Amino acid sequence: MNIKITIADDHPLVIDGLQNALLRYPHIKLIGTYMNGAELLEGLKQKVPDVLLLDIQLPDRNGDELAPVILKHYPNIKILTLTNFDSTLYANNMFKRGVHGYILKTAPNSLLVKAIETVYNGKQFIEASMKDKIEELETRIKNSVFSKSMLTPREKEVLQLIVNGDTDPEIAEKLFLSLNTVMNYRTTIKVKLEVNNTASLVRKALTLGIVE
Repeated sequence: MNIKITIADDHPLVIDGLQNALLRYPHIKLIGTYMNGAELLEGLKQKVPDVLLLDIQLPDRNGDELAPVILKHYPNIKILTLTNFDSTLYANNMFKRGVHGYILKTAPNSLLVKAIETVYNGKQFIEASMKDKIEELETRIKNSVFSKSMLTPREKEVLQLIVNGDTDPEIAEKLFLSLNTVMNYRTTIKVKLEVNNTASLVRKALTLGIVE
């Protein structure tokens, strides 16, 4: 078994650490590393891996936006989300986007290799404890009232400005937040409301009556 993998992560230390760790596993071959979505999409035109280790937050496009695009053009790629977000909301969102596995960057190397092998063989990988939480979350999300209550006051404030048509820089200026913080809020809100673009976000927010 020889598994070709690609890593998409915007932290050089993470990429270097993974590269060094995987040298101990001769059946896993790293064929590409990319630090943003644009580089990744361009690189896939030249070299297609068996397994893609995809970070959720990249500088230009988030993993939940990239995953469906990648799978549309390269349906045989198995996507393993590699992230710092220990969140059932993020995990649930990524699985709905078609990824095959979800693992934290803090996981030991042996578990990462197991995850790579699992998704390579066409199976889903997620730790048992998080799987139970995701099933519970899906039950709760079916009730739209939960969608309203699970947004924090600050998230509702950001959401209202998004609905008003403000851009991320404008929201950052109005709320005295960094641009990166606003982008994080936007991602979290989309995850919680189970949408993948701004138009759907605005439509659902208005339908649920979360904003005016």
